[in-house]
Amino acid sequence: MSENNKLAFATRAVHSGYDSSDSHGSLNPPIYMTSTFCFDSVEQGAQRFSGENPGHFYGRISNPTQEILETRLADLEEGEAALATASGMGAISATFWTIVSPGDHVLVDKTIYGCTFSFMEHGLKKFGIEVTYVDFTNHNDIAAALQTNTKVVYFESPVNPSMRILDIAAISAVVKSHNADIQVIIDNTYCTPALQRPLTMGADIVVHSATKYLGGHGDLIAGAVVGRQEMIQQIRLFGLKDMTGAVISPINAFLILRGIKTLQLRMERHCENAQVIAELLDQHPAVKSVFYPGLKTDAGHRLAARQMEGFGGMVAFELKEGFDAAAKMLNRLKLIKRAVSLGDAETLIQHPASMTHSTYTPEQQAEHGISRGLVRISAGLESVLDIVADLKQALAQG
Repeated sequence: MSENNKLAFATRAVHSGYDSSDSHGSLNPPIYMTSTFCFDSVEQGAQRFSGENPGHFYGRISNPTQEILETRLADLEEGEAALATASGMGAISATFWTIVSPGDHVLVDKTIYGCTFSFMEHGLKKFGIEVTYVDFTNHNDIAAALQTNTKVVYFESPVNPSMRILDIAAISAVVKSHNADIQVIIDNTYCTPALQRPLTMGADIVVHSATKYLGGHGDLIAGAVVGRQEMIQQIRLFGLKDMTGAVISPINAFLILRGIKTLQLRMERHCENAQVIAELLDQHPAVKSVFYPGLKTDAGHRLAARQMEGFGGMVAFELKEGFDAAAKMLNRLKLIKRAVSLGDAETLIQHPASMTHSTYTPEQQAEHGISRGLVRISAGLESVLDIVADLKQALAQG
């Protein structure tokens, strides 16, 4: 235990939010498979609905298994409260529909996950919300793009799929100096709180695709939002309950709790394997560029070293011969799986322009820095010697 009596991250990842004595000594939290909850009286039911009496009353709002997960996530992200949702996009959409209204403005980094981009383009804009994209590595451009009606500033770091590193503290400071009420939201899926805790750097809200590293085993779809208690409650009772209905299942909440127990160990291995993969690719004669903040030559290396507790498990690269060579290489792989998503035990590889970021038009891909030749790898938990051997044989065939 540290000097301030706060348990270490790995310990809290195993224990936070759950007391086995509350569940007949069960080592693992029970899975509460119920859609509704009974009241002792009409009065208690009314008080549950009004919020006067804390407790569960309907599964679309909360569940005891879900509550344990939310308590643990809030603790690990160092936020006041959390909300678990049915997917990462459920977390993002529930959050935005709670905060923004027609006539509002949202400022977004120039490159984000493809489905998030689609939500901005086909969701927010459709309902009269203005969306502006700028390069968040340029803080002057951020300041210039902020408006009197800006309600949200949104970005990722590292950025999916380009691996750009954005300065969370500096961006938050620029935004707050303009208007303290603007909500700074960051997608922390790539890092998880094991590597990065944006709320401690000035961000207001963190969102996750819990499908990825938090779950960690490729067997569930889920999301999460973490922030201040008042905001999370608003998202729960409006964005989730009334607008999206993106309710997490109790079984998936349980599976994420199980995954989080090994989160720090897994992230350490993901980072170690990604570093070796990046260094191999960086020296390979067929490779044009490698994007990984663990490389000292990477543009984001120094910032990542200051901002993150490890360089992450995601690597992006381009081959000298472009897309055709990349496609041939991907098709030759034997161990590494051609699949979208990330953060699984298996090493996954995909082509963003035609897969995860295909929601961008070719013109938008060029504008937002997603080249046709870009390839993304999610380093898994296998022996790195086997991962590297598979990459070498696929690259060697020219």
